[in-house]
Amino acid sequence: MKGTYIFEYLNENEFRKLERSVKKYNMLAYKKLVFEFYPQMKEGNFLGKLISVNSIENTKNYELKLPTDDLFVRVHGEVILHYSVCENSKTIILETITPESLLSEGHRQELEAYKGVMISKANSDKDKFKIDLLNMLQNGD
Repeated sequence: MKGTYIFEYLNENEFRKLERSVKKYNMLAYKKLVFEFYPQMKEGNFLGKLISVNSIENTKNYELKLPTDDLFVRVHGEVILHYSVCENSKTIILETITPESLLSEGHRQELEAYKGVMISKANSDKDKFKIDLLNMLQNGD
C-alpha cells in the first residue's frame, strides 16, 4: 500500500451525480470503472489517453473511454472519464464524466429510451432523428 494513489475530486457532489447516472444507464461501464479501472489507477497504472502534461505543477491529464453501446456513441458521443494525476502528492483528481449534459439530466429526471438508446428530454426530437437515421443507414433502407 506504500505506493498507492488516493482519489480526490474537483467537485465531488457533481462527480458522484454523474457516476450514479452512469451506474443507472450503463451498468457495464460502471462495473468496469469501479472494479477494474479505479483499482488499477490507485496502483499507479494510469489508463486512457494522456491529454496534457504540466511540468510546473507536475500533473498529467488523462481521458479514459468507458465501454458503451455503439449506437449510443453515435448519438451522444463516447462516455469518457476525465482525470488528472498529481505525481508530487500521489493523488488522482477525478474531474468529470462526459457527456455531462445527458448524464446530469439523467440524474435529475428519468430518461426515456427510444429503440434501446437513452434520449434527452431537452433534445428528444433531435436524438430520435439521429437514431432513426443511423438505423436506416445500417439496414440499407
